[in-house]
Amino acid sequence: MPPTDRAAAAATSRDPDELAVLARHDDDPRVRTVALAALVRVVPARVSAPVWREAARDPDPRVRRRAAEVAPRLRRAASCAALVNLLADEDAWVAEAAASALGEHPRPTRAAISALMNAATTHHDPLVREAAVAALGAQGDLVTLPAVLAACDDKPAIRRRAVLALAAFDGDEVEARLRAALDDPDWQVRQAAEDLLHG
Repeated sequence: MPPTDRAAAAATSRDPDELAVLARHDDDPRVRTVALAALVRVVPARVSAPVWREAARDPDPRVRRRAAEVAPRLRRAASCAALVNLLADEDAWVAEAAASALGEHPRPTRAAISALMNAATTHHDPLVREAAVAALGAQGDLVTLPAVLAACDDKPAIRRRAVLALAAFDGDEVEARLRAALDDPDWQVRQAAEDLLHG
């Protein structure tokens, strides 16, 4: 059966054993990505989590990216350590998806929070920095405020995301940064700050 047909079959399958085999062993990464997503969708997290952890180490970045994308469905069963590894992936699309997943994780570890702070301030790809800043805002951990404030001086899209992330925090420093953003060169940054200060 051609890979496209195997992928189509996996997309509609509800057989956990079949999906696990395809996600782990199919020789086409497109089939593995579809099978993984279907498996996570149709079976409990305790069943799909071991297969998910393998997918997070897949040699193909498309599969690793899909592992990061479906991680929120697993809730606490999604290993923070695996997501931190994905955040450090050489493929920026994988790292971006991992940052977003960590933002939705119900119990991120301290190592995960630290990795997000590092990505938000130092990652070479602006899309990853933006996703990491959004994740920090979603988690709202006070220790991450310096990283969010630093991101307010990054590229426009990241500044917008950082200003929005400041909604999770309070205090004089936060208000001062929002007021400074009212004079930002980017109108969307200004609008975000205006909404938070006066909305």
